[in-house]
Amino acid sequence: MSETAPQPKPVQRRAISRPIFERTFNINSEQAIRVIRNSYNRLMVSLYAIDVILRIIGREETVDEIESIVGQMIADCAEQLQQEKLRLEKLKADNGITETPTYTHPREFVAKIASPQIAQFVELIRLLDQLMIVMDTLWLCQVISNKHCIDARYQWQQRLQRLANKIVTMERHAHQAAYEQGHGEEVRLARQESGLLAEPERISEDEDSMVDDNELSPSSEKVGDR
Repeated sequence: MSETAPQPKPVQRRAISRPIFERTFNINSEQAIRVIRNSYNRLMVSLYAIDVILRIIGREETVDEIESIVGQMIADCAEQLQQEKLRLEKLKADNGITETPTYTHPREFVAKIASPQIAQFVELIRLLDQLMIVMDTLWLCQVISNKHCIDARYQWQQRLQRLANKIVTMERHAHQAAYEQGHGEEVRLARQESGLLAEPERISEDEDSMVDDNELSPSSEKVGDR
């Protein structure tokens, strides 16, 4: 009776040691908290996965291109947030308002900065929080209406979540392209050693319009337009 040949043991691939910053922030507004809860962790994973996958299939120039695209998308959103924040701060000053509200359930946010793009998005979340604080101040002081405030909170929260979803979709496309080019096993192993899921997390078609159950339906009016 012949003996079965011993099967070779799978090679244990060494986990990659990569640089990371940990920064702790207090986040006050419910809208910024929701962006962190719904989008931040998935976005951080996707940005790292894009880098891993595209380098495996020999397209490092595409990594640079995607980094540039992502950086520009985040920068454009930050500029829009900043412009609206300045507009509302002027409205606050014009009405002689000097108070700033406190929040009943702020959250401590520990951001793990694993790439420059993650750092950019974290600053975007903080800027959203600052904008919401000014907006809430104007609402509490009856400068803007409840209806207008609800709409603007929703729109700005969704803007950041849609941006994050676009980046996650880039990861899904990069993963699919790698498999189509015959790099499936390389990608699977690389994702495994990098602590990523073997397959990217899917985004449903409805997620671009994702709303928390307790968020009221918005109107199309702009905050501050009276």
